Amino acid sequence: MSSEITVPRARPRPCARPALDWRLRFAALCLVWGFSFLLIKVGTRAYAPFQVTLGRLVFGTAVLAAAMAVRRERLPRGARTWAHLAVAGFLLNALPFSLFAYAELTIPSTLAGICNATSPLWGMVLSCVALSEDRPTRLRVAGLGIGFLGVLTVLGVWHGFDGLDATGTALALLASLSYPIGWIYVRRTLAGSGHSNLSLTGAQLLLATVQLAVVTPLFTTVPARFPAVPLLAVAALGALGTGLAVLIQYGLVAEVGPTTAQMVTYFIPVIATAAGVALLGESLTWSTPVGALIVLAGAALTRARPRGGTGRAPGSRILMRGSGPAGTGEARAGQREEEARATGA
Repeated sequence: MSSEITVPRARPRPCARPALDWRLRFAALCLVWGFSFLLIKVGTRAYAPFQVTLGRLVFGTAVLAAAMAVRRERLPRGARTWAHLAVAGFLLNALPFSLFAYAELTIPSTLAGICNATSPLWGMVLSCVALSEDRPTRLRVAGLGIGFLGVLTVLGVWHGFDGLDATGTALALLASLSYPIGWIYVRRTLAGSGHSNLSLTGAQLLLATVQLAVVTPLFTTVPARFPAVPLLAVAALGALGTGLAVLIQYGLVAEVGPTTAQMVTYFIPVIATAAGVALLGESLTWSTPVGALIVLAGAALTRARPRGGTGRAPGSRILMRGSGPAGTGEARAGQREEEARATGA
């Protein structure tokens, strides 16, 4: 949308200093998202993937609904906005959450966490095609090549993918691809909507929940038993990994900026791997951590800025033309895109 569309600037409110230092909240966010893949694995041991995803969305939506009630936020209005949010909810929540759940039926949570780290690589490719302002530089192209070399290392291409479940891995990579598609869609359709980020994200999760509530009964049956540990894993996945994580991300982006907040991306596969090996007893060969480091190095290069500082790395499009929640419509959409990313870890 055009950057000429603006939202009237509200009188600034005095900001209370957060009770916890941002570094502690950053660490908490890394842990919550890193453990999400372990929680998915535990949940799918007793419940169908669609059921795990539905439960995740229900608990995540409940947390955001509570936050909206406390802050006296209202859901957005307008049929067009809700239509765009329905698509965003599918691309950023319903689809990738379900794909990861199905993938972890046959692949370890460590591999799923590493596949999730490829999102910036997909994002660079797509943004160069779909967003005219994103131009590839030599550094970013090199990062793309290095990143996919890391993916091949993780998969053990020299062994001919022996012992690797191709379907599960493909589903996890498709889930990672779904996120940048969703980010670009949000950027193109919800710029200048005039609604708060919390309101938009709450509505997005609500619509994703409705989508799964319709689909799940068609492909699954009600479980005969509800084992406590998998059920608690699904509840934690939704309440912490989806709902609370979004709220923490809001505060980090506002306090330390999107660039620092996005560094959480590089810790997620490390924590996911450590959790899977230590708590689930998943096997680990040398190629997994080495490949993960190569993937993260490539992802970091794809986000590198030119020395002049005028460029923007793909996936980092937070356009701060206005300060605070009452900035321009484009700034609101940019921050909205960053926070949509928070619901997709």
